[in-house]
Amino acid sequence: MRPANILHLGIKELRSLMRDPSMLVLIVYAFTISVYTAATAMPETLNKAPIAVVNEDRSPLSWRIVSAFYPPYFVTPEIIDHAEMDARMDAGLATFALDIPPNFQRDLLAGRQPTIQLNVDATRMSQAFTGSGYIQTIVSDEVRAFVQRYRKVPALPVDLVLRARFNPQLNKSWFGAVMQVINNVTMLSIVLTGAALIREREHGTVEHLLVMPVTPFEIMTSKVWAMGLVVLTATATALTIVVQGWLSVPIQGSLALFLAGTALHLFATTSMGIFLGTVARSMPQFALLLLLVLLPLQILSGASTPRESMPEAVQYIMLAAPNTHFVMLAQSILYRGAGLTAVWPQFVSLALIGTALFGYALARFRKTIETMG
Repeated sequence: MRPANILHLGIKELRSLMRDPSMLVLIVYAFTISVYTAATAMPETLNKAPIAVVNEDRSPLSWRIVSAFYPPYFVTPEIIDHAEMDARMDAGLATFALDIPPNFQRDLLAGRQPTIQLNVDATRMSQAFTGSGYIQTIVSDEVRAFVQRYRKVPALPVDLVLRARFNPQLNKSWFGAVMQVINNVTMLSIVLTGAALIREREHGTVEHLLVMPVTPFEIMTSKVWAMGLVVLTATATALTIVVQGWLSVPIQGSLALFLAGTALHLFATTSMGIFLGTVARSMPQFALLLLLVLLPLQILSGASTPRESMPEAVQYIMLAAPNTHFVMLAQSILYRGAGLTAVWPQFVSLALIGTALFGYALARFRKTIETMG
């Protein structure tokens, strides 16, 4: 009867989830709007950066420089005076303020080396770092073209041929969409299982289970497979409809192979959610624990930045986390079209980590039930 108990208890978990509108909204949001937002945010790309110009020269060259800043990289430049420059930057109205001094064109044609002042609001680090290089290049190109009377593309001594594999257009939305799905898989699997356990404790249904002919193993296994099935179904739907359909992001490898790896990852993370649910006594405590656990897992797993750029000690420590192997597996399959022969080490690692987490969470769950009984 043990498989039947696990099946019926899992169906009970699914019915409880269907009666929880807040969780259903969270699932739908995490695998639709959240994925689209992460794919289209483009945090590292210069896009409509506000710029103001103090044009004290009012010469043809200065107006030529002003007109060179155009969308989508910059908004239309605001022409201001000295009194407004500091005030606008203090108020956060402009990321860049370019000051073209008087007699700039005359000094340039006379062979002098006039200077242009560029003020940057460095609190906007992404725009400040990228935009400064853009502005320097634009100003240099316009001055060079004005002095030479024609625009010339400099011939480089070496011809660099760029061949971008897997993402020929260097489209950041391809990376953002898939990585957001991966991060949401981890988040929701932990949230759903932990919340299901705490909800039963708050509603008093755990006491009902204690008088039934079921074991802690059956109770925990039912929660793992039920919540894992929900997240796995949502993942497949998000990759098919949102990522491939809505965002037109190509998936290179086998979706079935990726979902098999996702199932192993869910085995580990749902067990982690059960463990956190036994530690926390209420939903606010569970939310605080989730922040302490989830943020390091997602940031240090390689989903945001490559693991190779992290200290070696962090790289070795994060090998004990399921996220690290899941990110490696997902990127290999979905981006590079890898097969099982390339990702089997990650499958084995996820199985071992999941087994260890399940065993530890089960021991903790049994101890919690004993204290309640």
